[in-house]
Amino acid sequence: MVIALSRTHAALEAADSVVATVAVSLAGSVTRDGRISMSLLDRRQIDAFRFCTMLAEVAAAKSIAGFAGRTPKDVELAAGLAAFFTAETVCRLGSEVRSRPRAWGVDAAVLGATVDAPAVRAFVEEALDVAHIEALSELVRRCEGAGDYGLDEERAMIMREFRRFADQKVRPVAEEVHRDDRLIPQSIIDGVAELGCFGLSIPERYGGLQPDEQHDNLGMCLVTEALSWGSLGVAGSLITRPEILSKALLKGGTDAQKERWLPRLACGETLCAVAVTEPDFGSNVAGIKVSAIRAEGGWRLNGQKTWCTFAGYADVLMVLCRTDPDPSARHKGLSIVLAEKPRFDGHSFEHRQPGGGSMTGRAIDTIGYRGMHSFDVFFEDYFVPDDNLVGGEAGLGMGFYYQMEGFAGGRLQTAARATGVMQAAFDAALSYAEERKVFDQPIAAFQLTQYKLVKMAAVSQTARQFTYDTARLLDEPGRGQTEAAMCKLWTSRIAEWVAREAMQIHGGMGYAEEYAVSRYYVDSRVFSIFEGAEEVLALRVVARQVLQRYV
Repeated sequence: MVIALSRTHAALEAADSVVATVAVSLAGSVTRDGRISMSLLDRRQIDAFRFCTMLAEVAAAKSIAGFAGRTPKDVELAAGLAAFFTAETVCRLGSEVRSRPRAWGVDAAVLGATVDAPAVRAFVEEALDVAHIEALSELVRRCEGAGDYGLDEERAMIMREFRRFADQKVRPVAEEVHRDDRLIPQSIIDGVAELGCFGLSIPERYGGLQPDEQHDNLGMCLVTEALSWGSLGVAGSLITRPEILSKALLKGGTDAQKERWLPRLACGETLCAVAVTEPDFGSNVAGIKVSAIRAEGGWRLNGQKTWCTFAGYADVLMVLCRTDPDPSARHKGLSIVLAEKPRFDGHSFEHRQPGGGSMTGRAIDTIGYRGMHSFDVFFEDYFVPDDNLVGGEAGLGMGFYYQMEGFAGGRLQTAARATGVMQAAFDAALSYAEERKVFDQPIAAFQLTQYKLVKMAAVSQTARQFTYDTARLLDEPGRGQTEAAMCKLWTSRIAEWVAREAMQIHGGMGYAEEYAVSRYYVDSRVFSIFEGAEEVLALRVVARQVLQRYV
């Protein structure tokens, strides 16, 4: 049962038209003096959040439909999954706008010409028909998953190599690290360093793997996805912090700072952590209070940071701090300093400098994402030399902008991490469904399980292609930042659903730590929280930036 890809694209055009109509209406209600007003947008937070989820899901559907149109392998499966995912997207979108047409600025005429058009409704009914789902289920089982990834031979080799490392080195220790809340074994860090992972976002001239003349966010995504498939906490997040710091240094660091830090980051000689969040200021970085006060030859840090992942074992912390004591300066009063320290391998640490300054840390207990440990970090007159102020004197007040350069890549990397975890969960669910028998047949033969597996296949492939497309876009100068936020928003939300369904397919055993699927579930929960909580990401980044295009 094959549904022509042209019908999928036609349904997507209809959905896209509805989203554009909603955007025009919403933008018109939150605009003041030609700009999106955050105070007005805050009055429509619920609508803005729902708009962002609509927008992101339609963008994701475009990615899998585009992939289905160009992949030379598993064409029937790719086209079927694209049709299925698009049909579900159109259903959700139509249901949302029909329920509150005046709020969305969508009338019956618009609906009738788009998602309620006879051809689109016929497509949705056929794509979600039981016969189509059963046919897709057979293809998923035959291909042992969602099919080909659509990579060229060089990229496919990268994926195979890192999957092999994840399977042979990471997975054997993942459960022990998770259950006992242990630190990542040094052998894993050494192995990742030998493979060049720490240098994925660092140009070749500084010892990294990235070509000097262009970005390679796709390569970073492939490696991240493969390592996260092995374990989010043990390997999947190891290269996130070097990604953020290296991009901040490339954006604003002095030549001397680049020459000093980037080669050391690239080879794994220097491990880093990122200290941005504070107890009262997470996504609202403009309110940050940790201060850096001038001292002879440098700066003294005071205050508390939280959720500093890997801070104990890291050699250096990238600290976003307030160098301008005037609170009215807000984000323009922030700078980045690099606070060096010894490595500590426990759940707490304390380092006292000869001059009396101190840095202490305490690991935060978490339900998942274990291996790197996330810390509360306290600075008391902690000395940082002038050479460690990113950008030197020219970098004063530029910390927010340098940090955002790194965070766009960090958000995309989170999408890749989410894709890796959901792929691991899907693989486990498919394998268990084939092995587990109920009423003398494998549960994979039951219709409801088939639907779950088809949807998991569609979602995981969509997340992958959405991430890859965004990576290619982010490689282009000045593009992709909004799309990276949108991609992170959607993949983070859907990864939790995939892990949940994988656990459900396992039944009671899914709730037991005997099976890795329970770890995938608790690990997946963090994606919608870190690298920008989904609510703030939707309202302050995606909604604001996208709606401005419609003003």
